[in-house]
Amino acid sequence: MRHGLANKKLNRTSEHRKALLKNMLNSLIKYEQIKTTLPKAKFLKPQADKIITLGKKDNLQTTKRLVSKLQDIKLANKVKKTLSKRYEKRSGGYTRIIKAGFRYGDNAPMAIIEFVDRDVEAKRVDKKKKEPVKEADNKEVKKVATA
Repeated sequence: MRHGLANKKLNRTSEHRKALLKNMLNSLIKYEQIKTTLPKAKFLKPQADKIITLGKKDNLQTTKRLVSKLQDIKLANKVKKTLSKRYEKRSGGYTRIIKAGFRYGDNAPMAIIEFVDRDVEAKRVDKKKKEPVKEADNKEVKKVATA
């Protein structure tokens, strides 16, 4: 009988599940929107909401717990300073899951999990800005191409 077994196993060992959860939490906090499979999104949602609730309490103990859960000081600071201020009047439900069809290869149900009232610019955190090409560089490229 299945008494007291609340979490899904996701066909992974416990260490793999913990690492998966930590990596998905870090990505969700960093980019504020990620695309994953539906069971993983349902597994992530309560944990993400608990992290935001933890960040709303402003003391040293919660900061240490955030750093231990996320293993990243920058993301713990983002939770404490940005996300907790954004959701200070909201009493729960900080994330939403949007179903996004099925994956091509194995027909797995896909979903987008994102923060409610998310910052759209957070998706471009790691992308580098393109620098304008100078005219002198452009002429050198043309000379090499014609030679």
